Amino acid sequence: MLSELHITNLALIEKLSLSFSSGLSVLTGETGAGKSIILQAIHLLSGGKASSAWIRSGAENAVIEALFEISSDRSQIIDKLCRHGFECDESIILKRILSRKGRSRFYINGSLATAKLTSELAENLLSVASQHDHQQLLSSRYHLDFIDAVGGLWAQRLDFSSQYDVWQSTKSEYDSLLKKEMEKEQRKDFLHFQVSEINEAKLIPGEDEKLSQEKIRLKSSTDLIRLGQKSYSLLYSATDPLAQIRKNIEQMVEVDPSLSAISEEIAGASFQLEEQLIHLKDYLETVPSDPHQLDNIMARLDILQQLKRKYGPELEDVINYGETASRELGELEALDIQLENLSNELTTLESSLLKSADSLSKERIKTAKTLSETIKNELHTLCLDQARFEIDFIENSLSISALGRNGKDKPSFIFSANPGEPLKPVAQIASGGELSRLLLALKCLLARKDEVETVIFDEIDAGISGKAAESVARKIKELSGHHQVICITHLPQIASFAEDHYRVSKSTENERTQSEIVQLSDEQRVMELAAMLDGNSITPQTVAYVTELISRNQSLS
Repeated sequence: MLSELHITNLALIEKLSLSFSSGLSVLTGETGAGKSIILQAIHLLSGGKASSAWIRSGAENAVIEALFEISSDRSQIIDKLCRHGFECDESIILKRILSRKGRSRFYINGSLATAKLTSELAENLLSVASQHDHQQLLSSRYHLDFIDAVGGLWAQRLDFSSQYDVWQSTKSEYDSLLKKEMEKEQRKDFLHFQVSEINEAKLIPGEDEKLSQEKIRLKSSTDLIRLGQKSYSLLYSATDPLAQIRKNIEQMVEVDPSLSAISEEIAGASFQLEEQLIHLKDYLETVPSDPHQLDNIMARLDILQQLKRKYGPELEDVINYGETASRELGELEALDIQLENLSNELTTLESSLLKSADSLSKERIKTAKTLSETIKNELHTLCLDQARFEIDFIENSLSISALGRNGKDKPSFIFSANPGEPLKPVAQIASGGELSRLLLALKCLLARKDEVETVIFDEIDAGISGKAAESVARKIKELSGHHQVICITHLPQIASFAEDHYRVSKSTENERTQSEIVQLSDEQRVMELAAMLDGNSITPQTVAYVTELISRNQSLS
C-alpha cells in the first residue's frame, strides 16, 4: 500500500509530506485548492508525461517520492525488482525528479531506473479512477480491455497479437512479391538490357580517367615529339662540355683537395643529366602518333560517358549498378518459388490465426456473460435497483479480413437505468451520475482482479447526490475493507466513512501562493463536513447532523 508521499516544488506545493494508513482516506477542499496536484504527482511518479511548467516558480527541480509497503503475497513484484538488479525487500521507494532543463530522472529504491520499469511497477501498485475515465467508459476499446482484464485474457490476447504481427508481416511480403510478379516480365526485359549493356562494356575501375589522359597525349603528340626532340638535342650537345668540366675539376682537386665537394656535386649533376637524357629518349619512342588510336579512345570514352549518364555519375557507380541489377534479375528468376513458399506459409498462418481468434472470442463471450450479471448486481447496490446492463458483441464473421490486432471482437456496454426503457449503448443514454456509478462498479471489479493494493478515486462522485451518494459511499467503504482507498471527494457522505481525513487548502505568504494539506482532528473533521454541506453558513443543526452522520457511518465500518 502507499504509506508515504513526499512532494517538493510541484505547482503550488512547496514542500509536502503525507502518511497514509490502510482503509479509506479522503482528501477534501475547495475547487482550485490543489487537490488535482496530488493526482498529478501520482501520474508523474507512474511515468506520465512531464512538463517543466509543473515545476514551482523559482525552483530548478521538482521532486516526487513515494513509499509503498508490499504485503508478503505480492512476491512477484519483489521478484521483478530482483531480476532488474534493485534492492529487494518488502518496501519500494519510487522517486522522480523533474528538471527545469526538461530532463526527468527515475529512481527505484535509490537507484536510477527507466521510465518503463517504473511505470510497470506503478501499474501493479495502484489504480487511479478519475472523471477522465468517463471518456474511456464511452469507448469500445476500453470495453474490450476491461473484458480481457477481468477475464484474465491478456496473455491469450498478447499471444494472438504476436501471431497477427507475424501474419501481417508475411502478408505484406507476399503482396510486395505478387506486385513484382505482375510486373516481372517487363522488369526482367529491362534488367536484361541494362545488365547486358554494362557487361558488354567490360568496364575497368578508373579506366575513364586513364583514357582521358591518353586522349590528351594523343592530341598533343606532335608538340610533345617536337619539343622533346629539341630538348634532347640541346641536352646531348651539352654532355661533351660537361664531361670536360668534370675532368678539369678532378685535376684541380689533385692540386687543391678543398675542391673535392664541388667536384662531387658537378660529377653527380653530370651523371644525372646523362641518365635523364636516356629517359627522354625512351619517352620519345613511346609518344603515340597513330590517329586511329585516338579515334578508338574517343569512341571508348563516348561509351563510358553514356553509361555514366544512365547509371552513374561515376564509373564505379555504373559497375555497382550492374552488380545490383544482376542480383535483382536472379531474384526475379526465383520469384515463382518464393511466391509459392509464402503462399503456403500464409495459409498455415491464417488457419492458426483464425483458430486463435475464435478461441479468444469464445472466452470473451463467456467472460461477458458472467460480467453482465456481476455488474448488474453491483449497480443494484449503488441505488440503480432497476438498472440493466449487458455486453453486446457486434456481429462479425470469422474471416481473415475481419481480424484486427486484438482479434475480431467489438464489444459494447449497453445499459438501461429505468424499467421499460430499451438497452442502448452507454454513450447514448447514461447521465453523469449513472456513469460515475457504473465506473465505480467496474473499477471495484478490476481492483479485485488486478490485486492492486491501492485504489485512488478522483472525484468519481460527479453528478451524484442524496441516496445515490450514500450508496456510492458505502461501496467505496466496502472496497476499503480489502484495499487501501484514497478518495478525493466533494461529498460529505463519502468523507464521513473515512478513517483518515485530509483537507487541501491554499494560502498566501510573502506574496507567494501555496497549497497545504493537513490531517484533520475529530473536531476539525466535523467542521470540514459541515462546511461541505452549508459553506460559510454553518448552523448548530448542521454540526449536529454531521456529528451523527460520522458516528453512524463509523459504527458501520
